[in-house]
Amino acid sequence: MRILHTSDWHLGQQFIGKSREAEHHAFFKWLISQIIELQVDVLLVAGDIFDTATPPSYAKALYHQLIVDLQPTRCHVVLLGGNHDSVAVLNESANLLGCLNTDVVPGYWQEQAKHLLPLKNKAGEQKLWLLALPFLRARDLSVLTTAQSSAGQTALEKQQQLQQQIAQVYQQLFVLARETNAQFPIVATGHLTTVGASRSESEREIYIGNLDAFPAQAFPPVDYLALGHIHQGQKVAGSDYLRYCGSPIALSFDEVRQQKQVLLLEFAEDAVHPCSPLVQSIAVPCFQPLLSLTTDLASLPAMLTTACANISGEQSLWLELVLSGEDALLTDISLPLQQLLADFPVELLRLRKARPVGASHSLTQAAPDLQTLTPAEVLSARFADEDLSEQLSMRLAILHDQALEQVQTDSGETA
Repeated sequence: MRILHTSDWHLGQQFIGKSREAEHHAFFKWLISQIIELQVDVLLVAGDIFDTATPPSYAKALYHQLIVDLQPTRCHVVLLGGNHDSVAVLNESANLLGCLNTDVVPGYWQEQAKHLLPLKNKAGEQKLWLLALPFLRARDLSVLTTAQSSAGQTALEKQQQLQQQIAQVYQQLFVLARETNAQFPIVATGHLTTVGASRSESEREIYIGNLDAFPAQAFPPVDYLALGHIHQGQKVAGSDYLRYCGSPIALSFDEVRQQKQVLLLEFAEDAVHPCSPLVQSIAVPCFQPLLSLTTDLASLPAMLTTACANISGEQSLWLELVLSGEDALLTDISLPLQQLLADFPVELLRLRKARPVGASHSLTQAAPDLQTLTPAEVLSARFADEDLSEQLSMRLAILHDQALEQVQTDSGETA
């Protein structure tokens, strides 16, 4: 029994004004080839299928086409909703995809048994249980008996209560699997941050009330926990069986040096009792080269010559440049920079200026060009000038995201 664990596709992402459509198309082509070559029985996607709640039409087309293209492989697909995903959007085609050997779990259902899925091999024989839990929103937990808040609760007490509620959901589903048929190993999913996980700048913070991170020891003793949300692949609490697979493509410049991966789980076919799987990392090729450089103008040509050595055909390098040294003091560097980059297959997506070493504290960092900032960065900088509560800042950020998504959607439909 083989399962391929992946997550955080973020279909439809705009990367500083650049579409990731070509990369996702290439990733899906590669993914299908791996499913065929490795004879994968189940493709498990642990959340954040789309980048926004209102994905562009091409992103939904890619999503649906993948399911169609996987039909000859007889691979069972399980898709979990993440914090970026809209429950309504994933629900739109869930019933149709259910006819194509695909289970879509957009959000939390109060009928817990619907989250307990039997996983079968290609011969139709059940081999595992899946505790198919998506991103749990605060309103999802409000019906639990432990959700009743009391007057005078401290922030710490509220956080502990939220952790108990999430733990309760997992534990109840774990018990249900054991009571239904205890002979099968149990795999669980989750889309959340666990204590100690390393994050990158592209991960939108998850707020479940005051819950910042869920303790790993609060999960039930499943045989494998397939996690999503964190874009850097990593083990949780040093365990081979509690894993973030990470995103398949770099979603921010600080992810450039990460080797992207999917994880292959293999459960022994002759296992009668629950057992731990063999876990193997499968490296995902880089479909679009990205690079972040901190340097001065004099050193830049040599660094770009090395970086562009393997760029071929019509491909170009997407570059973030952080100017250092005396060049960071220049008020207008656009012309010399444009002349320097003209000889290289490079697209400069972001330009920043670092404070020169030894500069006095009275020397402020040069203001960045608005063209190099994302809307979220502009908003964050604006908030820094105001005395806003954390709750209000978060609410305004959510409204900003919704408005931006609507503008981008409308622009895409017009185009």
